Amino acid sequence: MRIPIPAIVVPLVVLLLYFFVPGLKEQPWTASRIAGAIFAVVGYSIFVTARLQMGKSFAVTPQAKELVTHGLYSKIRNPIYVFVDVMICGLILALHLYWLFVLFPLLVAMHIFRAHREAKVLREKFGQRYLDYRIQTWF
Repeated sequence: MRIPIPAIVVPLVVLLLYFFVPGLKEQPWTASRIAGAIFAVVGYSIFVTARLQMGKSFAVTPQAKELVTHGLYSKIRNPIYVFVDVMICGLILALHLYWLFVLFPLLVAMHIFRAHREAKVLREKFGQRYLDYRIQTWF
């Protein structure tokens, strides 16, 4: 099983931010900062799990290679989007980059838009099987 590139890049970028953004290391670890770090780690872990469960069906552009319905995908149609959002929200809190909350709704909107585009492709390819899957899952 090949490790996805974001699984390596994301922690590296976070560490670089932590060590090289002036004043960030010196800030106290408040309850919100600790909660953010926990959200970030949990979101990242589940994002990597979802990406691995997707396997060869993963694509940057909407494609219908296979209908993945096992693991996290048995409950959530788009766990990668959901948990990337959880991870980003946690990073904003943990790194005290609160101004990014202004842009956060744009990220969520982009994920919703992409999910709808992907749903259309999957509906066209898998028909009733996909519609039945949608009824059993969230987002």
